[in-house]
Amino acid sequence: MLSKELLLRAYRLMMTAKAMADIYDANRQVCKYVHSTSRGHEAIQLATALQLQPSDWVSPYYRDESIMLGMGYRPYELMLQLLAKGDDPFTGGREYYNHPNSRREGFPGIIHQSSATGMQAIPTTGIAQGIQYREKMGLSTYAAPPVVICSLGDSSVTEGEVSEAFQFAVLHELPIIYLVQDNDWGISVSSDEARTNDAYEYAAGFKGMERMRVDGSDFEASYKAMEAAIHYVREYRKPMLVHAKVPLLGHHTSGVRREWYRTAADLAKHTIDDPGPKLRKKLQTEHKVSKAELDKIEEEERAYVQAEFDAAVAAPDPDPRTVAEHVYAPSPVTEEKGDRCPEGREKVVMVDAALHAVEEILQDHPEALFYGQDVGRRLGGVFREAATLADKFGDDRVFNTAIQEAYIIGSTVGMNAVGLKPIVEVQFADYIYPGLNQLVTEISKSCYLSCGKFPVSMILRVPIGAYGGGGPYHSGSVESTLATIKGIKIAYPSNAADIKGLIKAAYYDGNPVVMLEHKGLYWSKVPGTEDAKTVEPDRNYIVPFGKGNVVLAADEEAVENGETLCIITYGMGVYWAKNAAKQYPGCVEIIDLRTIYPLDEKLVYDTVRKHGKCIVLTEEQLRNSFCEALAGRIAQNCFSSLDAPVMTIGALDLPAVPMNMGLEAAMLPSADKVATKIGELLAW
Repeated sequence: MLSKELLLRAYRLMMTAKAMADIYDANRQVCKYVHSTSRGHEAIQLATALQLQPSDWVSPYYRDESIMLGMGYRPYELMLQLLAKGDDPFTGGREYYNHPNSRREGFPGIIHQSSATGMQAIPTTGIAQGIQYREKMGLSTYAAPPVVICSLGDSSVTEGEVSEAFQFAVLHELPIIYLVQDNDWGISVSSDEARTNDAYEYAAGFKGMERMRVDGSDFEASYKAMEAAIHYVREYRKPMLVHAKVPLLGHHTSGVRREWYRTAADLAKHTIDDPGPKLRKKLQTEHKVSKAELDKIEEEERAYVQAEFDAAVAAPDPDPRTVAEHVYAPSPVTEEKGDRCPEGREKVVMVDAALHAVEEILQDHPEALFYGQDVGRRLGGVFREAATLADKFGDDRVFNTAIQEAYIIGSTVGMNAVGLKPIVEVQFADYIYPGLNQLVTEISKSCYLSCGKFPVSMILRVPIGAYGGGGPYHSGSVESTLATIKGIKIAYPSNAADIKGLIKAAYYDGNPVVMLEHKGLYWSKVPGTEDAKTVEPDRNYIVPFGKGNVVLAADEEAVENGETLCIITYGMGVYWAKNAAKQYPGCVEIIDLRTIYPLDEKLVYDTVRKHGKCIVLTEEQLRNSFCEALAGRIAQNCFSSLDAPVMTIGALDLPAVPMNMGLEAAMLPSADKVATKIGELLAW
C-alpha cells in the first residue's frame, strides 16, 4: 500500500491540474491559443513523473501537463507557454501549450516536443540509443542508470514511425519505456474506427518488448505499474511498453470541443473513471482523510492556480525583435583553415577523401559514430564510402541499420541531446523522402523552438545524382526540396578537397547538415570529371559553409571589353560548365557554390555585376527549382548591372530520370547544351 503522504501529494496535484483546466475553459478569450489538458490522464502521468530521477529523460506529449506538474514545474511556467509569453521557459512564446523542452538542473531532460503525433518516438528512442552507447563505450557513469520515457497517445501508435522506433528498441535492447495512454479517441475518430488492436496487443509483435496493462485512472495501480516498469528498465536495460487505459474528460483541444463529436452517454461513461474522485474515495475510506481536509486542498489549489494564472496573464509578450533568434546555433567555423594541397601527395578520388574525413573524425572524437544502410563491416557502403571503418572502429561505432530512413535521420536528435555527434547515411537521395518528416518536423525546428537549448549537431550523407543508367529511383536530385527546409544546412561539394573540408566543417558546425555527394563524381568515372580528383588536404583542413569558389576565371581584358559571362553552379554542373567553357577560352567565369545553404550571395552578386551576364546551371528539373529561385534573386539584386536576362539550365521537367542511357542524356544537361547557351548569351 502506498503511503498516505504520497496519495495526498498526488491528490493535490490532481486538483492543481483540474483547476488549471477549469480556469482555461472559463477564460477562453484570454486563452486564445490552441491547447489540450490532462483531464482524465492525471493518475498515470503523476505516477510516472513522481518516480523519475534527474538523470532520466522524458518526452511528454501535448496532453501531459500532469507529468510536468509531477516533475516540479509550476503552473505559472506552463501558463507562460499557454499564453505565448516572452518568459515561456521552453519556447519563448513560439510553440503550443505543453510542448516543453528542458535541460534544467535537477530535473529529467526533455528534448524539443513537436505536435505531430507519434513523431517523438524516434528522437526519444535515439536518446535511449545514445545512453546505451555512452554506457558501452565508457563515456558516462551514472549514479542510477538513466531511464527514458516516451509518452504517446494510443492513436499515434498507428503511425509507421512508431513501428520503426519499436523495432530499433527491441533489436538493440534499449532502456526505454513507451507509455501509451489510451482514451479511445483520436480527435473524433474512435478506437474501433482506427485499429483492430490496441498498443498492448500491437507490441506483442515486437519480440523482446516487455509489456503490461494498467488502469491509468487508478493512481495506486498506476504508481505500482510504473514502479515495476522503471525498475525493470533501470535494472535490465531493455524496452518496455505500458498500456494505460484512461478516460478523456476534457476537450481534444480548445479548438475541437468534446460536445461537437461525443455523445452524452460517452461523456458519462468516461466521467465514471475520473482519477480525482477515485483517489478522493480511497483517501477517505482507506486512510480516513476527512472530507473537510480534501475540500481544503481543492480550494487551496484553486486559489493557487488563479494567482499563477493572473501572474502569467500579466507577463510581457515576446519582443518581436527576437523572432529570428536561434534558427541556428552559432558556428565556430568561420574561415578556411589548414593545408588544402599538401606537397608530395597524390590525387585521390572524392569517395576516398570523404572516407578519410570520417575516419579522422572518428579517430579524434569518441563521441562520433556512423550508421546507416549497408555502411557496416560487411560491405562498407554501396559506394565503398565507409569501407574499413567498422574494422577500425568496431561495430558499436560503425554499423548497419534496417531500411528505416525515418529512424536513421530522426534518431540523431536524441543521440545529440546526450552529447553524441552522429554521422548517418541514407543510401540514395531518392529514398530520403520517408525521412523528411523527421528532418522537417523534429530536426530543423529543434534549435529555434527550444530557444537554442537543443540544436541538433548531425551530418546526413546522401549520395545523389544521375549517371550511367541508374534509373528512376537511383538518379534523383533533391536539393530544391531540401532548400525549402529552414533550420538545416546543405553542402554539395564537387571535388575531393571540398568534400573533405566540408565534412569536417559540418562536424564542427553544431547544426544539422545534409551532405549531398554526387555518385558520378565519387570515382570520376563520368568523362570530363577528372578534376574531381584532387590532392587530399591535411586532417585540419576545413571549408566554411557559405563560401563559394571561383573554379575558372575569365580573362581581365575580355571582362573589360564586355565579352564575358559567369556560370553559377555546383556538383556535376561544375564539370559541364568547365568543359563547355573550353569552347570560349577566357570568356567564362565559373562559380562553384559548394553549399546550397548558407549561400555565398556576396560572391554570386559581385561576380554577376562584374560580367553583366549570367547562367545558373543545375542538374535538377528546372521548373520551380533552387536554380530558378537563385536566378530570380540575382535578377532582383543585380538588375542595374545586367546586360541580358539571367539564363537558367537544368534537366527537362520529367517526373523521373529514365534508365535508358540515351533517354537519360536527353533529359539531363551536358557540356554541349551548356556551350550552346553560352554562345547565345555572349551574342546577346
